[in-house]
Amino acid sequence: MADLLRDQINAYLEQTFLDGGIPPRLSEAMRYSLLAGGKRLRPALFLRFARACAPEKAEKVTGDLMPFAAGIEMVHTYSLIHDDLPAMDDDDLRRGRPTCHRAFGEATAILAGDALLTDAFGFMARAAAPAEDLLRALHSFADAAGSAGMAGGQELDLEAEGKRIPLEELIVLNAKKTGALLRCSCECGVLLGGGTSAQREASRIFGSEFGIAFQITDDILDVTGDAETVGKEVRHDAESGKATWPSLLGLEEARRLAIAHCSNAAAALDGAFPPGRDADLLRAAAQSLADRTH
Repeated sequence: MADLLRDQINAYLEQTFLDGGIPPRLSEAMRYSLLAGGKRLRPALFLRFARACAPEKAEKVTGDLMPFAAGIEMVHTYSLIHDDLPAMDDDDLRRGRPTCHRAFGEATAILAGDALLTDAFGFMARAAAPAEDLLRALHSFADAAGSAGMAGGQELDLEAEGKRIPLEELIVLNAKKTGALLRCSCECGVLLGGGTSAQREASRIFGSEFGIAFQITDDILDVTGDAETVGKEVRHDAESGKATWPSLLGLEEARRLAIAHCSNAAAALDGAFPPGRDADLLRAAAQSLADRTH
């Protein structure tokens, strides 16, 4: 699904994210990580949901909301830069090449993440959407990225290292660390796309189920994948004593759960989103998630 919008997202980031007075080394580090490729999954989900709410003007919606989509990717990239740091997951490879701190040093990598997170909300605020809706979306995304969302989930992940935590705690950890941004991207797409309350609820359920399935498959790939295909180090979770779905439930049960959550995500769209190009692509993305290889 992300492939169909990836070129537009990449082109916008490449053309818009210019130096603008940024110190050259900081700018290089930011661009190094932001423009390194990747699936662009979160901004693509955001745009697909927005387009699905207004299929008759899908291309205009894409153009109007692209700044918000770019901001979503900037927040995600910041999280990857910081997650890779020695004090966090201590990874050497991201998106098939050295992590930001390996390429630019820890201090510049920290600043690159800080700058991307802060600049992201300036980009989001440029979206052409009703002011009240845009304010609500900005508020929601700040919550999803902050202490009660992704950042809080990262802390729970650190605290769980070397422990066998209950399934209930793993669900909460993943819902914050991985699920919060995915869920909020879907909901904000409906909010800024002018969708109905039923569509917003459907997007919330879709995002929640998709987020769980995404994390389960990510954990599985760390066990079964190879670094060249996945684009990052593998077997790292076990070495770090991370709490994961395979370590808690085993590979087969983890795969079964991933498939079930994928089906739940696709089913959440029924009724609220009638068949159409973008809605169908969202369903297909959910159904194929369990088979991803990177």
